[in-house]
Amino acid sequence: MAEQNCLVTNDWICGEYLRSRSQELTDATVQHIGITVVSVLIGLAVAFPLALLARRGRRFAGPVLGLTTVLYTVPSLAMFSLLLPLFGLSAALVVTGLVLYSLTILVRNILAGLEAVPREARDAARGMGYGPARLLWEVELPLALPAVMAGLRIATVSTVALTTVGSLVGKGGLGNLIEDALPSFFKAQVLAASVLCVLLAVAADLLLLGLQRVLTPWTRISGASRTPGTGGDRRAGPDGPGGPAGLPAPAKVEAG
Repeated sequence: MAEQNCLVTNDWICGEYLRSRSQELTDATVQHIGITVVSVLIGLAVAFPLALLARRGRRFAGPVLGLTTVLYTVPSLAMFSLLLPLFGLSAALVVTGLVLYSLTILVRNILAGLEAVPREARDAARGMGYGPARLLWEVELPLALPAVMAGLRIATVSTVALTTVGSLVGKGGLGNLIEDALPSFFKAQVLAASVLCVLLAVAADLLLLGLQRVLTPWTRISGASRTPGTGGDRRAGPDGPGGPAGLPAPAKVEAG
């Protein structure tokens, strides 16, 4: 009986709320995931060419890094107000704002990863006849993946949190539930939506961590080669010693 009255007593933990509003919670979660995924993918697609442009020299790096940093400092309310005439009250408004916010993290980490590729790896690839495009896709990008994935994880978790701001225009996923509950301080709804948002961030981070391990198997092999008692160097893989395409093992990259 006490559990059934938890809605009346406005308890923080209320099983009756979860049962009676399960569809509402599901719809908000699906919208939250959709906006987050689309925003991160578009952000990655935009950040990659910007990072390549910034790598060409200081005259490009300064404006690119400066612009993405300035965009990140713009308050969300001001950002949505500036974008409103272009997109109206739509999901595209929220997605565009989230894409702009993700650029400062993604561009810097992609650039850091590419710049950390060992020079001997590039020289070896050029000696094997690799052109610029093949060098990028088959050598530099694979070796930069740890830093790129680190940036992608940070950007994704950040976007999961920032998506709630979309409630300003009614497209905030779980943020909509939080905003609707605040005027009456509906505790169960605030707690449920907040916990789901945290769980989404943790799940996304673990998923990307698993993807990183799948895409960079040589990092685990390199780690095993340094384990005592393994009987020597075990870095040789199917493509030769070290990293992909028989090139030297990638250097560790510390990405912020």
